[in-house]
Amino acid sequence: MPPRPDSAAVTGLLPTHVRRARRARARRRWTTIAIFIAPALVLYGLLVIAPVLQAMYYSGFKWNGLGDLDDFVGLENFRRAFADDVFTGALWHNGVFVVLSLLAQLPFALSVALMLNARIRGRALLRVLYFAPFVLSEVVTGVVFTLMLQPGGLADGVSPVDREWLADPSIVLYTLFVAISWKYFGFHMILYLAGLQQIPRELEEAAIVDGASGWQVFRHVTLPLLGPTIRISAFLSIIGALQLFDLVWVMTGGGPVNASNTMAIYMVDWGFKRFQFGYASAVAVIMLVISLAFALLYQRYVLRRDIEGALTSMGR
Repeated sequence: MPPRPDSAAVTGLLPTHVRRARRARARRRWTTIAIFIAPALVLYGLLVIAPVLQAMYYSGFKWNGLGDLDDFVGLENFRRAFADDVFTGALWHNGVFVVLSLLAQLPFALSVALMLNARIRGRALLRVLYFAPFVLSEVVTGVVFTLMLQPGGLADGVSPVDREWLADPSIVLYTLFVAISWKYFGFHMILYLAGLQQIPRELEEAAIVDGASGWQVFRHVTLPLLGPTIRISAFLSIIGALQLFDLVWVMTGGGPVNASNTMAIYMVDWGFKRFQFGYASAVAVIMLVISLAFALLYQRYVLRRDIEGALTSMGR
């Protein structure tokens, strides 16, 4: 097969008016793209980039949000945060939610997705019912669970022992995790269902014909092909656990005695209750750095193969 001529060389051989027409079409195309992208870029800059830069600037000051920014403290707010046992405890609680999500919530969502992917009666209704909690707002979910978990509530009625579910520091994190899992597992279930439906049935049937058991089919066929979906689901779960705020705020407010505090609740407490906006901005920057570092490392070492495969498919 003869080599394909270089496009630049071919363009140079075209008549002048043809080259001008092509350049004019290219300019019009890029102008159209810029017109459509510009509003989104402006909104992104005003609502995302500007607040981030503003928080970074405020984090270097001791400021109550009312006076002038004239008390520059440098990195003192960051040193203060990591020296505070309450903040490090909140960071630890976020880590606990991350681990519990990966070890309990996501496997449960995958199990439900596998069940609902099978040919069973009423699976469409079950999919709707399992996904319904994700549609509810965090405030509604928090209020409902707070009522169920209060003394003498539904939880005490069905449990063999009476516990202070939201007032006992030793179990409050795990109680909150139940509510969080109920709220969000439906989202991950839908992700897994979408991934499962992209797997050709012929591969699983061929494995069964070759004598593979149900577990072997799942382990060696289904799970590897579902890998990209699982990695995306884990990424979203970890980022959500690092930024967890609203559901915990409604149910416990970070209590009792900071036993369920998270970084976001700690930040809001110091910013909007104690009016130390410089210190709260430093906490916000710490959250940003942790989330951004994780996202970049996860993309570099976990999602790299998936991204390269997607780009290759687009190129083809």
